[in-house]
Amino acid sequence: MATGTLLIDLEAIAANWRALDAMSSPDCETGACVKADAYGLGVAKVAPRLFRAGCRAFFVATAEEGMELRRVLGPEPRIYAFYGHMAGDTATLKRGDVVPMICSVDQLARHLESLPRHPFGLQLDTGMNRLGLKPAEWAAVAELALRADPVLVMSHLASADEPDSPQNLAQLALFNDLTEGIDPPRSLAATGGILLGEDWHFDMVRPGIGLYGGLPWAEADPVVSLDLPVITCFDVETGDKVGYNGTWTAPETSRIATVAGGYADGLFRALSPGMDVMAGPVPCPVVGRVSMDVMGVDISHLDADPESVRVLDAHRTVDAVAAHAGTIGYEVLTSLGRRYDRRYRGDTDQV
Repeated sequence: MATGTLLIDLEAIAANWRALDAMSSPDCETGACVKADAYGLGVAKVAPRLFRAGCRAFFVATAEEGMELRRVLGPEPRIYAFYGHMAGDTATLKRGDVVPMICSVDQLARHLESLPRHPFGLQLDTGMNRLGLKPAEWAAVAELALRADPVLVMSHLASADEPDSPQNLAQLALFNDLTEGIDPPRSLAATGGILLGEDWHFDMVRPGIGLYGGLPWAEADPVVSLDLPVITCFDVETGDKVGYNGTWTAPETSRIATVAGGYADGLFRALSPGMDVMAGPVPCPVVGRVSMDVMGVDISHLDADPESVRVLDAHRTVDAVAAHAGTIGYEVLTSLGRRYDRRYRGDTDQV
């Protein structure tokens, strides 16, 4: 195999969803965030497994993502689009039966004029300053908007991955103030908000990263593993340099493996130096700069040349790899390249 093998555990994703679902009360619905191709892991595989686990509410970013998901899942589940009702979305929202999560006064007017009987939701900005009606805007349009029967009213926490952040309580208080006494279901919590406790759960929670094995839920079952084949192995002499710009110099005679994976595959250039990969149970340091298609690994301490090395597994999580690149697990997941041979555990269509 000339490319890496990315194993995606659909059973772990389903187990994570069930565990997060169990953290909230029985009358609180648990949805699933599957935007960006299910965080890069393949929505056509991930969403059906979540559906079989019991999920009936799915969140995507765009109307187009919603249409794609509708083709995968059929008519039963409700699909919400965070971008709301943008110009040009009307036909796609209607054909895909996608619920736009309205995030501005202009979008509200567009939706009520172009699809007056089509379900919609509302986003309120409680302090993240990203998407949603500001409190003053909400005060101006709340009566009109609520009279049109939205199916969900939501906001999004900015610092839920920091449980002690005062912003969590501030956003909770404002969301309660803005929505007290309304009839539509309410939602505030994604993965981090679920972990904050029941005060943040309301009528629906919508986990994302926790489904895929990422922080801030440290107890999540790991979902991905990644093995890269070794292309070639060779010796370098003391003083020889490896990789672009000669950023690593051999301190002694060393043996180097060139492995098939680089920044075109989601293994960021910033991962070197400092990152290890595994040859069986033995860690091996990445040396030189990660390039587009390959990277160098020091295997001098091994008894034999390996056929492959492991980059991700249950012990070397996406967040651990992300830490070497100064980023977060979300970015690692969504960047995993298309050249990998993707295999799915628990895929009923895969032999």
